[in-house]
Amino acid sequence: MNSKLRGQTMDSLFQAIMKLETIEECSNFFEDLCTISELRAMEQRFQVAAMLDEGRIYSDIAKETGASTATISRVNKCLTYGSDGYRVVLDRMKHAEEKDE
Repeated sequence: MNSKLRGQTMDSLFQAIMKLETIEECSNFFEDLCTISELRAMEQRFQVAAMLDEGRIYSDIAKETGASTATISRVNKCLTYGSDGYRVVLDRMKHAEEKDE
């Protein structure tokens, strides 16, 4: 993570998130922490990341998610050149799905 963003307070937030054990706990925490608009924006970016990872094209992603091409491009940049945050989660989710099948 960008060293300007990291610090004791930010680490405390991340540690708090890692203590959540269920979808319900996670939902409640983020509902208290974020506005509905912030949650919808994060939801959209994650959906875009998953679709890009599937090889979907920008126009289809924009149509299905309502995301702007700027948002899609930013997420794609993160997938390609970022800190691998999306990559770790997407790979773990795929692996979990494969184990469940």
